[in-house]
Amino acid sequence: MTRGETLSERLADQIVEIIRSERLAPGDVLASSRDLARRFEVTTPTVREALRRLEATGAVEFRHGSGTYVGPGVDRRLLANPHRPGTSPDAVLELVEARLVLEPSIAATAARTRDAGGLAQLEDSVTNALHPPRGDLRPAVHFHAALAATTGNALLRETVEALLHVRVREQIEIRHRYDDRERDHAEHVRILDAVRGGDADLAHRLTAEHLASIREAVRT
Repeated sequence: MTRGETLSERLADQIVEIIRSERLAPGDVLASSRDLARRFEVTTPTVREALRRLEATGAVEFRHGSGTYVGPGVDRRLLANPHRPGTSPDAVLELVEARLVLEPSIAATAARTRDAGGLAQLEDSVTNALHPPRGDLRPAVHFHAALAATTGNALLRETVEALLHVRVREQIEIRHRYDDRERDHAEHVRILDAVRGGDADLAHRLTAEHLASIREAVRT
């Protein structure tokens, strides 16, 4: 244990190492707190404290009456602050502006690379826009995260996913404000067609125009 590191912090790292060494994926069940306590020769409350740390980052999730499972954030490198202030109009606009800087170039790279796995995700997620937002629910695979996955660059995909997660409240607000489902879907389809066709310049332009239209909706 390094200087300043608590036992629960060290246990959290070791639990993540178990997840990776056993190749567990999001949704897979973890050993019980009691089994982990025996494995690490610590008390069950200490294991639960470590698991609560991991729950805060999305690395694990508790399901009442069922157990502890690997969470969707197990490989996330940028983390949301659960205690940060609520969203604001400026914060929502800031998110769109950041995406305008990043995503057109990502779309161009996706059109040049056309990673097969990412492209399959992109095709599957293109209909997301047709479904109106319901409360805080988000699509399982975000279209723009799939767009980044199509670059074949895992760090670009993680960056977009992390940005959308870190600013999840603002992203949900964007979905509520940009509520023209048919237009959103049509723009996504055109971006998909450009990427699938390998037209990097068109993919860049269409993504920039799409995000600019979202920015205008947010501003009004």
